[in-house]
Amino acid sequence: MLARVWSASIVGIDAIKVGVEVDVSGGLPAIVMLGLPDSAVQESKERVKATLKNAGFAFPMRKIVINLTPADLRKEGPCFDLPISVGILAASDQVNPDLLGDYLFLGEVSLDGSLRPVAGVLPIAAAAQKMGITALVVPTDNAQEAAVVKGLQVYGFENISEVANFLNSPARHQPVELDETLEISHDTTFIHKLDLKDVKGQAHARRALEIAAAGGHNLIFVGPPGSGKTMLARRLPDILPPLGFDESLEVTRIYSVAGLLKNRGKLIRDRPFRSPHHSASGPSLVGGGSYPRPGEISLSHRGVLFLDELTEFKRDVLEFLRQPLEDGHVTISRTKQSVMFPAQFTLVASTNPCPCGFYGDTLQQCTCSPNKREQYWGKLSGPLMDRIDLQVAVNRLKPEEITQQPNGEPSEVVRERVLIARERASERFADIKTLRCNAQMQSRHLQKWCKLDDASRNLLEMAIRKLNLSARASDRILKVARTIADLAGDENLQPHHVAEAVQYRTIDRMQ
Repeated sequence: MLARVWSASIVGIDAIKVGVEVDVSGGLPAIVMLGLPDSAVQESKERVKATLKNAGFAFPMRKIVINLTPADLRKEGPCFDLPISVGILAASDQVNPDLLGDYLFLGEVSLDGSLRPVAGVLPIAAAAQKMGITALVVPTDNAQEAAVVKGLQVYGFENISEVANFLNSPARHQPVELDETLEISHDTTFIHKLDLKDVKGQAHARRALEIAAAGGHNLIFVGPPGSGKTMLARRLPDILPPLGFDESLEVTRIYSVAGLLKNRGKLIRDRPFRSPHHSASGPSLVGGGSYPRPGEISLSHRGVLFLDELTEFKRDVLEFLRQPLEDGHVTISRTKQSVMFPAQFTLVASTNPCPCGFYGDTLQQCTCSPNKREQYWGKLSGPLMDRIDLQVAVNRLKPEEITQQPNGEPSEVVRERVLIARERASERFADIKTLRCNAQMQSRHLQKWCKLDDASRNLLEMAIRKLNLSARASDRILKVARTIADLAGDENLQPHHVAEAVQYRTIDRMQ
């Protein structure tokens, strides 16, 4: 007898409908798996056989052919355990097959018959309605995660016996209802709680941090050891606005696919903050593998990617960042498939000004030769630095600043100004869904919303000549000036907005 069960596979962060066809026929007992299964799927043959026997079902001692469609799509992971089990039960007349055409099954099985959660349930649930699926059958631990998607019935079960009872008597079971207290609460994947009020001095750097948060601008801090670069950078997430629902769904989907969703049933509401070590490889940063998975820049989507000690990263690794910083996504091509991951993140970096760390310091003399400093900064290419909007020198604190009590504004006050500036930008971009902050503006948008008067234009032209700025760098200055104007509540750009934006481009190439 032939039975067909629907499941799904993840490609990138999207779901593709997969048919699990099970044919039980006469012949010597054997299980044949077709349809490009990986090792985990191949192993499901023995796993499912033991599961059904231990759960009290009769395993058919005949030839079983399992075909996963489409045949040219690689199937990977343990999520096909449950649909294969259901297919075998349906093909051997142990469960009613009437519901199989409208339901989608996902889950890993244990040898005792219990169901284990799998990664990627949220994007599959989000795509299920487009597939023509009316309901999902998943392990209990995945039920709240899938129930986040509105308008889709979700059934969660603890073991394979409960799934069989459901298929034979569906009227006795009710779909899972989303616990609203879970859905609206914060996922604890990101816990920051670092307040700007604890920062001593550094008014210039604090101002740059506020501008970066208000406009989504990339930022680099350059200064001697102990000047507070890392401390400042780690406080950026707490002055960023919370994620909107659509943004939250995007981020949660990525973490679901990556298997990093700690609290299933909760949308991630806080901006991601990722801080990879400087020994990170290119694939770990942008994503990769034989069957691509998201890297650090995609895990930072809608949030912050912090690269501490930027000049310690390998130059070829840093060059991977250029295209995602410009396009907001990364495309990973392999022989067998090509996938695109979203990567709209704010890059925040910190570095010393030279190998010894004291070039330009007023208290300690630099011991590096000009040649060493040139080699040190040679790791950062001109095109990469062009893409960093705010380049800020962070000086060592004076002795009297170190001993005094912090008296700066708390993050809550700064965040209020950031929210107001973002609201102004949102009103401006109301008709353009692809724009969410000033940093995402293109040249055509600059011509419309960053018009300069004669004084501002002369100031910008003088800066371009003096600093030898590229066209991209000059566009970045206009974007920063637009954000400064939003923070000030000004509709039009003024010369002092442009002047402040220009001062953040003075470290393009330190020698």
